[in-house]
Amino acid sequence: MAATLRVVLDQLVAPTEPEVAEASRELARALVLGAPSGCEVEAIAPAGGVDGALDAVPGLAGVRRTALPRRELAAALQLGVGTGIGGGMIHSPSLFAPLVRHDRVHDHDQTVVTLWDLRPWESPSELTRSSVAWHKAMLKRAVKHADAVVVPTHSLAVRLLEIAPGLRDRVRVIPGASPSGFAVPTDEVGRRRSLGLPEGYVLLAGGPLGSEGLDAGLAAVAASGVDLPVVVIDVEEGHEPAVADLASAAGLPERALHVRGVLDAADRAAVFGAAVALVAPSRRVAFPWRVVDALTLGVPVVAVSSAVHDEIVVDGGVLVPATSAAELAGGVGAALRSALGSTAAGERLGVLSADRGRAFSWREAADKVWALHAEL
Repeated sequence: MAATLRVVLDQLVAPTEPEVAEASRELARALVLGAPSGCEVEAIAPAGGVDGALDAVPGLAGVRRTALPRRELAAALQLGVGTGIGGGMIHSPSLFAPLVRHDRVHDHDQTVVTLWDLRPWESPSELTRSSVAWHKAMLKRAVKHADAVVVPTHSLAVRLLEIAPGLRDRVRVIPGASPSGFAVPTDEVGRRRSLGLPEGYVLLAGGPLGSEGLDAGLAAVAASGVDLPVVVIDVEEGHEPAVADLASAAGLPERALHVRGVLDAADRAAVFGAAVALVAPSRRVAFPWRVVDALTLGVPVVAVSSAVHDEIVVDGGVLVPATSAAELAGGVGAALRSALGSTAAGERLGVLSADRGRAFSWREAADKVWALHAEL
């Protein structure tokens, strides 16, 4: 009889967080491809949602749909009431899982959940009250009932244990990665034209919320004196004017700014394909997805030093220490000016970036997930 790992794929059928949806898909694919002999992968998904969304994960042994749609299921999970999901080996790429009492020893039931971002605890004002309440309630349930909690960095693990010391030795570190096969597409120029983007620019990602550090990042680009367009991606719909205001306050000319939203993997890779550097100003305790994208594609990275960036970038980019907004703008600006000061400097940073990017792999992450469940 096959051992079945049941993966929660709510974000594929009812996506609310693009990065977690992409991570869920990529991890599930890698788990299927890397399943040990005698093991298989089954999906757990809420009722309704996008038809055919689970076709993105070929090779699933089956799909178990719950009776409840995602919103109602989220509320049921928060309260710990019956959801019909049942037991077995359950792995969730988020906190979205049945965190209830179970017997790992006799029934071989396991529940493992994942935390990519600590914003509900670090910057709760940036989220809705209901979202903050849900995440905090689910972490409390994880402290009581999760067999392990996966985080993507050691620095995030340290902070999580400060927030939830009851997890003790149940925290495991398994980094994420860019999508499997993530590469600049052959039709990159056409894709950028469709997006209305120029060729050759400084790239940033995020929105106007304080934890994103976009204001300081744009100020750094302005301070660098680099005469290039600036592209900002991952901007939520409706936040474009606020980003334009930040750029104006930083002294960047309106004609130089190009603001785009969340892009699919191919378009995103095409955007990175024409970037001369990625500036990463956020100090948020969260997995830096776009930094990893840049490393994967060998794009030079200039990042503000933080526990997360130091661990992810290591020697693959320029890390700028800063204790104030003024230091950040000046330090990152100077680093960007130096990085782009010559072709040789840019090429050297690109090589270092690509070397570091090889450290991130969904296949390796899946192997660690299988090992974790075997250990449990």
